[in-house]
Amino acid sequence: MTIKANWNYPTSVRFGTGRIAELPEALKATGIAKPLLVTDKGLSDLPVTQNTIKLLRDAGIEVRLFADVKPNPVAANVEAGVKVLREGGHDGVIAFGGGSGLDTAKVIAFMAGQTRPMWDFEDIGDWWTRADPKGILPIIAVPTTAGTGSEVGRAGVITDEETHTKKVIFHPMMMPKVVIADPELTVGMPRFITIGTGFDALAHCLEAYCAPGYHPLADGIALEGIRLSVENLPKVAANPNDIEARGHMMSAAAMGATAFQKGLGGIHALSHPVGALYDTHHGMTNAVFMPYVLAANRRAIEERIVRLAAYLGLEASFDAFMKAVLDLRAALDVPHTLPEFGVDSGRRDEIADKAIVDPTAGGNPVALTRELALDIFDRAMAGN
Repeated sequence: MTIKANWNYPTSVRFGTGRIAELPEALKATGIAKPLLVTDKGLSDLPVTQNTIKLLRDAGIEVRLFADVKPNPVAANVEAGVKVLREGGHDGVIAFGGGSGLDTAKVIAFMAGQTRPMWDFEDIGDWWTRADPKGILPIIAVPTTAGTGSEVGRAGVITDEETHTKKVIFHPMMMPKVVIADPELTVGMPRFITIGTGFDALAHCLEAYCAPGYHPLADGIALEGIRLSVENLPKVAANPNDIEARGHMMSAAAMGATAFQKGLGGIHALSHPVGALYDTHHGMTNAVFMPYVLAANRRAIEERIVRLAAYLGLEASFDAFMKAVLDLRAALDVPHTLPEFGVDSGRRDEIADKAIVDPTAGGNPVALTRELALDIFDRAMAGN
């Protein structure tokens, strides 16, 4: 065989209900004595966060909360977090929450000992080698949503407010040392967030499965992640207390982030600029774009989708899978068009220009040209 490829897989994951109780021990095992717990503003005062802080303090651990994090985190959030971390003499970070909290926490831990600007470490070529690895603090990740899978990733997505562009900051040592994946922590999620994050997990798995390239490990993980998402997302939307379904969605989220090292594609390439410009929920934006990108890629992915449909127990055809996606969106009240989601066509050209240079665009099965990006955007505006 002449094929050559590089494969990386996640860290230690402690999965199951009640595993949050192991957080003090995990900190000790990781060598973190004085952690900074980073989450987003919406989570900071909720019982899930306050109970975790109490758990740590009852165990004699000196922890501080940093929650100045927007739903679409920006550079200023990272800078503020680094300042708090340095002034407090913290020796590690607990990344707590959904994608925004997890990503921001990881980048704060990464930037803790760096002297160069954050954008010098964007995921371009070997820019990550510019970092001083000795300055990167250890991270423990505790997801409270089932979507981004950032808990098993080596990067964080941060918005550059000057250019209104989402950028990926990457370093191998941003991978958390330990993940505590406790499905009970996701029970209190609002329905909109449950559905949006669930579609993010599905989009990660689906785009990874469809991305070109040789990565059978990622393909297998993505395939099962799609099945878990499609079967369990309706269950958690209908019954937020379904712990088994919550657990399956948490698994699917981690699987998606594991698989997408193979690549993502047009769904994310278009969602990123829309999210940066209109401040939309990332996962729900993916859900809106999903069928339009599938249709645009059909000629390149039909054979794969036929196999996927058969695996899901559907008729073995592209149309059967497309119908399943549309039915799932409709059943879960996902907007069918961008205008229903509060997006207009006023920045159409800017969105297309940003989409084709987005780091995820290169994984699209069909070359994501400006013309194709505009066509997909127009179809998502019209519902065609």
